[in-house]
Amino acid sequence: MNTDNENLKPLRNQIDRIDSELLRLLNERAQCAVEVGQIKAREKKEQEEIVFYRPERVAQVLERLCKENSGPLGVEEVSAIFREIMSSCLSLEQALRVSYLGPPGTFTEAAARKQFGQSVETLPYLSIDEVFRAVESSSVDFGVVPVENSTEGMVNLTLDCFVKSGLQICAEIEMPIHQCLLRKVGANGDVKEILSHPQSLAQCRRWLDDQYREVPRRSVASNAEAARLAAEDESVVAVGGQVAATQYGLSIEASNIEDNPTNKTRFLVIGRQISGVSDSDKTSILVAVNNKPGALHQVLEPFRDLEIGLSRIETRPSGTGDWSYLFFIDFDGHVLDPKIKEVLSTVGDLALNLKVLGSYPKVN
Repeated sequence: MNTDNENLKPLRNQIDRIDSELLRLLNERAQCAVEVGQIKAREKKEQEEIVFYRPERVAQVLERLCKENSGPLGVEEVSAIFREIMSSCLSLEQALRVSYLGPPGTFTEAAARKQFGQSVETLPYLSIDEVFRAVESSSVDFGVVPVENSTEGMVNLTLDCFVKSGLQICAEIEMPIHQCLLRKVGANGDVKEILSHPQSLAQCRRWLDDQYREVPRRSVASNAEAARLAAEDESVVAVGGQVAATQYGLSIEASNIEDNPTNKTRFLVIGRQISGVSDSDKTSILVAVNNKPGALHQVLEPFRDLEIGLSRIETRPSGTGDWSYLFFIDFDGHVLDPKIKEVLSTVGDLALNLKVLGSYPKVN
């Protein structure tokens, strides 16, 4: 043991020196952030709303650092570390408030923390439209809502909110969704009920059929609500993520019980500001067309002609009673790009209505 300690001592001394240097550099970076905040505060006297958080800048910094990274730290670790550094420094400029689809312990909360870091104030709301209203009323700076799951498809409530809202999509977040079976610590009797959000139950259908075929399943508002109920009743288990287990002090009885191990959910950051151009952007639009043969083809043809890649097309009835339809379309590029301006002009002339929902950095 003493020999090991002597062998390790030079490395530990080196780590201590590096840590001290890192601390000095972090505070030097933080001081720069303070000075940026002071400059913006002076500009605020001349402008109605100053932009403190810039998703495109975050994306550019992370992309550059990941390209420069030579290891042994992985790209995900580098991104996570520098997101927290940027979050801490941004809090010195301006304290951000971020709403999300709650309650605490949901995957949406985890997505908000992944995007904004630990140095922001997060506020849970119990419905997607409440998250939108909080941002619209300036009660918060940004909101985070789910929009698509790779297994269960689009979140229609989010799409419906965009029809009525004037908010912009500022960023997107992709999260791998790993489900766990959660139970009250120390519980050992029979399981009488399995609770979770309906999507979570659907994502684990085969595993639950194999392990708990005879146990009734009940849908609740969220997997966090299921976890809360499981914490109160040892005969109940919940399906949810690790963040829910931590939030409600539950034991993880089984991990990664989702049927599709590549299951992901895409979340959107909504805000009142327009994101600037990054090195790799995506634009989302809402297009209304008449229900007639060839309507969608007519709308999509300009994208083909200008060689603009499409990543998502989703159809929804307009709800106006006139049999028109809405298309939610995601495609490569930013609204400030000349080619994107051209395609939007052409599509606008062809459609009943065209609404730009936002241009924002792509998740790579």
